[in-house]
Amino acid sequence: MALLRYLLRRLVTMLLTLLAISALVFFIIKLPPGDYLTNQIAELAAEGDQSSLEKAQFLRHQFGLDLPVWEQYLAWIGLMPGPNGWSGLLQGNWGWSFEYNQPVNAVVGQALLLTLVVNLAAVIFVHIVAIPIAIYSAVRQYSIGDYLVTFIGYIGLATPSFLLALVLLYYLNRWFGISIGGLMDPAYADQAWSMEKMHSIAAHLIVPTVVIGLASTAAMIRRMRANLLDELQKQYVVTARAKGLSEGRLLLKYPFRMSLNPFIADIGNILPHLVSGSVLVSLVLNLPTVGPILLQALRVQDQYLAGFILMFVAMLTVIGMLISDLALAALDPRIRFAGRAA
Repeated sequence: MALLRYLLRRLVTMLLTLLAISALVFFIIKLPPGDYLTNQIAELAAEGDQSSLEKAQFLRHQFGLDLPVWEQYLAWIGLMPGPNGWSGLLQGNWGWSFEYNQPVNAVVGQALLLTLVVNLAAVIFVHIVAIPIAIYSAVRQYSIGDYLVTFIGYIGLATPSFLLALVLLYYLNRWFGISIGGLMDPAYADQAWSMEKMHSIAAHLIVPTVVIGLASTAAMIRRMRANLLDELQKQYVVTARAKGLSEGRLLLKYPFRMSLNPFIADIGNILPHLVSGSVLVSLVLNLPTVGPILLQALRVQDQYLAGFILMFVAMLTVIGMLISDLALAALDPRIRFAGRAA
């Protein structure tokens, strides 16, 4: 019952947070003067293209871009009916992309799925690689392997992801004749989902996963090594070792679990960080993810497209925060007991 009350309280908080973020996102997007259609109208007027000019003016009125900003915001999120009765985000209408001349869901539909696939693959890669290396480095402190891991970690932190992507693009093509651009073979781009298409995506995922996850892997190794070394020096470890508990069981049952707390707490930041941090990599590797679409939408002031993508990232963040809180309570009894005491 207490858990249910907590979840309901958190869900209400999440909704209020998303509402505040939506207002912030929309008004920041509207800060630069004009909008996509206003700029297009100015260009068409200069060129004397009367028919296209009338169409742009009609679209501007159709989507309420001539209304006050606060009315545009309320119509966008769906708290009031928009011009001609069109609904907003709360009713499942993601808006209209003026640059692509399509609904937003048609522009970003597949890109959202591929973005989640790429970044989930990067998250899995980071944890599978970083955790065993960090454990080895901590339990063999100041060994040759520890120094080697530290050196490689510095290289991983210092190497820009987009530079590594360019290097891999060049040398894999030169040495092996492999083209690693995109997330699938061009033949599958417009085809329906199939086992062959999924196999092509899996084959193309390897390089983007390594490139996007390298810096996070290096950072996680260093942080987890430091956390483990701190836990291994505490009194409960000495006591457990004196009672005859084996080193492997001791390490995994106590210090390892406690050292995971900061990483569990960061779950809410992982996916948004990877989405925002992989924009340059996506441009270099020609990945069909939402990063390049967001960059272009912000550049040309395609407000509904940019606003939805930013809200999608915000939703990932608040959901991730809820998952991290629940996982922390399950992992560390001290957090549950502290909550009950409060």
